[in-house]
Amino acid sequence: MSIDRETFENTSEEELEDLPVPDQVLSFLVTKDDRAFKACEIASQIGLDEGAVSTGLSRLKNRGLVEHKATYWAVTDDVDRLEGYSGYERATALYNEQFGEEDKEAWREHSPSESYPSVENEQ
Repeated sequence: MSIDRETFENTSEEELEDLPVPDQVLSFLVTKDDRAFKACEIASQIGLDEGAVSTGLSRLKNRGLVEHKATYWAVTDDVDRLEGYSGYERATALYNEQFGEEDKEAWREHSPSESYPSVENEQ
């Protein structure tokens, strides 16, 4: 994956070390948590070999961090499991440092004002 010149100049060598493939895959899926992707699409988006991505996805599935259906992969919706994964924490810290932390209040400002019933309440 490439980085811009400003990041190159202003980021320490330690911070620029490549994340392991599963961490890169998980980071990509977390940022796109409303979608599911084929392994080849993930590989294309993050600039890695499809075989490496497939292996990474299998490892993430064994840890319960991604879900697999047919040829599609998506990040789990189990937030506790994600937060407990050290690679996720490392990736999140790296992205927060590069792009800044998300502002939860800004998210709330743009969220729907009415709540939606859960599936459990509909039964």
